[in-house]
Parts: sequence; C-alpha cells; structure tokens
Amino acid sequence: MKIEEYLQTLPENLRSGEDIRVSDRMLREIFRFVDLGPDDVFYHLGCGDARSACIATDEFQAARAVGVDSSAEKIRLAQANLGDRVQMVCSDVREADISDATVVLFWFADEDVTDAMMERFGTLSPGTRVVTVWGPLPGCLPNGVRFPYVINRAPFRKAKSVQEQVLAVFGVKCVDFVTAWEFAERYTKATGSPDVKNDRFLTIIQTLVIWTNAKRLGVACGDEVPEPIRTYVKLMKMNFDIDFEHLLE
Repeated sequence: MKIEEYLQTLPENLRSGEDIRVSDRMLREIFRFVDLGPDDVFYHLGCGDARSACIATDEFQAARAVGVDSSAEKIRLAQANLGDRVQMVCSDVREADISDATVVLFWFADEDVTDAMMERFGTLSPGTRVVTVWGPLPGCLPNGVRFPYVINRAPFRKAKSVQEQVLAVFGVKCVDFVTAWEFAERYTKATGSPDVKNDRFLTIIQTLVIWTNAKRLGVACGDEVPEPIRTYVKLMKMNFDIDFEHLLE
C-alpha cells in the first residue's frame, strides 16, 4: 500500500494528535527548552491527565498551570492529584479561555483544530511561547528549534513560503539524507518506546517522509535520489508492503 494509505490505517486519535501521550521525559525537555519558570502561566491543550501541569508547577515552579481536555473522565481522574497552582478544565481546546497564558503546549495534527487555534493564538499577549512538536505553527517561522520541539513566540513571524519554513526548522540551505535521518532519529528518540526495533522502523519512515517532502517542495539537495533513500524505499516495499516509490518520481 502507498504510504498515504498506511498512515490512514492508524487510529484517528493518533493521526489527529488528540490522544498522544507525552512522556514525563519529553515534558521536562520541553520545559527546559522553553525556559519555563516562576513568571509563567502554562497551558497544555489536550493534556489528557495532570502530569504536565504538576511537573510545570512542582519541578519548574510555574506560577500556575492549566490542563485542558475534552474528556470528562480524564479530567475526573486527574483531579485527585492536583496541587494548589494546578487547574483542570474540561473543554474543547477551541473554546477554552487561554488569554492569560505565557507558555502553551499544543500538539494537534487535526487541521480543523489547528486552523481554529491559529486565530486564538493571534490574540495572545506579546512574548507568549507556543510550543509544538515536529513542526511550527502553520505559515509561521520558528523562534527556536530543538527538534522535535519548536517555539513560536507571539506576535508570530510569518513565513514567505512553505520552503522557507521547512528550511528554517532544519536550519539548512537544503535537505540531504543525513539531515533527514538525523532529524527523524531525534523525533523517534523523543517520542519512541522501549522497543528498539519499532524505533528503527519509525526512524526509517520519518526519514523517507522528511526527504520526499523536501523533494516535493524543491528544497532537497541535488537532483539525484540518494542511494540510502532508494535502499530504504525498497526495504519498506519488500518487508512491510509500504510504498514510497511514487514519491520519487
């Protein structure tokens, strides 16, 4: 099957980002990257449970932390573990009041959610940091990248093109195989599981996705397809029946 068809077989909650679990290690990495501290009000949109809010206040001394999730059951279960400076809100993230936020963690792939939130994010106070995973906010240039974590700071800097945005994230003039593999591996290490074999599989897929997208956008290095890319395309086809070949045309 084509890679696009394979991705469609994944659970909807994973494809949309609605129910992706952010590990404690990831949260600490994000908080260090964004320099979360006593002057901050932290919001986690789509928080799931209270871990992010509790780590933000207990370990990074955020003045206040708010977790927003549409699942009443998750909110109910989280209530028992809340500290004095932590609040949980049961709401669609598109309707929650985030006006006092100084740091926002936002990891959604659903375009309807993202498009609606871009309008909301545009009203945030200057200097507010919105942290995303994998890519910056749509149409925006990042203010900071420690891949796969990206910071956009209000008021957001608009990218002249998708190409400019992609190259700004990777910090290169063009995307070669080494860049694609390095950034794919960073993502896998940040989000991966204890299953090393699964991590390798995900790294290869992410590498192919990064490089083929760069080729499609015209920001891949050179006109030739790198030999490692051809090798991994064949491996995916032979071993897993996942087809990337049409993306090399």
